[in-house]
Amino acid sequence: MKLKSPQKEMYAKERLTALQAQRLAQEIAFGPIVFQVSRLMVKFGILKMLDDRKEGMTMGEIAKAAKISLYGAKVLLESSLTIGTILMRDDRFFISKAGWFLLNNESVRVNMDFNHDVNYLGLFNLEEAILNGKPEGLKVFGNWPTVYEGLSQLPPQVQKSWFGFDHFYSDNSFAKALEIVFKNHPKTLLDVGGNTGRWATQCVKHDSSVNVTIMDLPQQLEMMREQTKDLEGADRIHGHGCNLLDRTVPFPTGFDAIWMSQFLDCFSEEEVTSILSRAAKSMNAQSKLYIMETFWDLQRFETASYCLSQISVYFTAIANGNSKMYYSGDMARCVEEAGLKIDVLHEDLGIGGHSIMECSLK
Repeated sequence: MKLKSPQKEMYAKERLTALQAQRLAQEIAFGPIVFQVSRLMVKFGILKMLDDRKEGMTMGEIAKAAKISLYGAKVLLESSLTIGTILMRDDRFFISKAGWFLLNNESVRVNMDFNHDVNYLGLFNLEEAILNGKPEGLKVFGNWPTVYEGLSQLPPQVQKSWFGFDHFYSDNSFAKALEIVFKNHPKTLLDVGGNTGRWATQCVKHDSSVNVTIMDLPQQLEMMREQTKDLEGADRIHGHGCNLLDRTVPFPTGFDAIWMSQFLDCFSEEEVTSILSRAAKSMNAQSKLYIMETFWDLQRFETASYCLSQISVYFTAIANGNSKMYYSGDMARCVEEAGLKIDVLHEDLGIGGHSIMECSLK
C-alpha cells in the first residue's frame, strides 16, 4: 500500500506523547458516552446558547433554558467540559472551538445523525459481522441481506439520515463531475446504482439532449420515479431494474457513457470486478466509464481519511458485510482485471474529496 502526503508522514511514526496516547486510549474506551453526551449538547440547544451568549451562562441558566433538570445539566456540562467541547471561567460556561465545529460544521452534523440513526445500535454486532462476513447489525431494522433491499422500508428518521449522509457527500461534487462527463457530449448515459435519481436529474438539466437510464434494484427505481416525477426532464430518465449481484445479469448496451457514483464501495473487490467486467462487455471503443468515489488515501486533509476509514465500518456492520471505502490502488486493480484502463484520474472534487476514474476499454 503506497500513500501520499499528508497520510504518508502521519501514519509512519508515533504522533503522540505518552500522556496524549493514554488520553486517546481513554477517549476510545468512553467513546459511546462521549458521542451521546455531545449529541445531546446539540439536540438540547446548549451549544447553540453558548455560541450565542458570548458572556457565557451559569449552570442554572443553562438548565432553565434547555428545560432539563439541574442534575441533567450538571451531568452533561461536566462531561462536556472534560471532553473539550465547552470551557468554564468564573462559574460560567462558554463554547470551545471543538464545540463550535460540532454545532456549525455541516459534515460533522451529517456524520453525527448518520451514526446515531443508522449505525449506533447495529455496531454492537460488529464482531459478528467481521467473523461472519455479513451485515449482522442490520437486523436491528429488519431481515434483509443488505441495507439496499430494505432502504425503502427503514424508519423515516433512519431514511432521512441515510439519504442526508449519501446526498451530502455526492451532491457537492456534481458540478465538477458534470464538466468531466459532458466534455465528451454523451447522448445516452447509464447511471448504475442511481438510487433516487439525483445525478440523473442533474444530467438532464445540464444537457437537454441526453437520455439517462438508471440501473438499480426495482424497489430503488420505484423511489426514483416518485422523487423525479415532477421534475423538468423526467421524461428523459428511464429505469432498468436488476440485481447487480447476480453475475448472470448483463449490462444493457448502446450507451455513450456509464456512470458509477459512490456505488462500487457497496461491493466486495470480487463483486466490483464482476460488475466492471460486465460493464466492459457492454462498451465499445468510444464508450467511457466513470467511477466516482471518495478514496481514503487520496484526501487532501488527514481528517477526511479518518472519517472515510470509519465509514468503512458501516459497510461491514450495517450495509452488506463485505465492502468499504476503497484504497485507490485496490480499485485500480479491479479496473485492470475487468479489461479496462484508467485514462485520467481526476482528484479532489468538491468538499467530499471525491476522485473520478475516467476509464475505457484496453
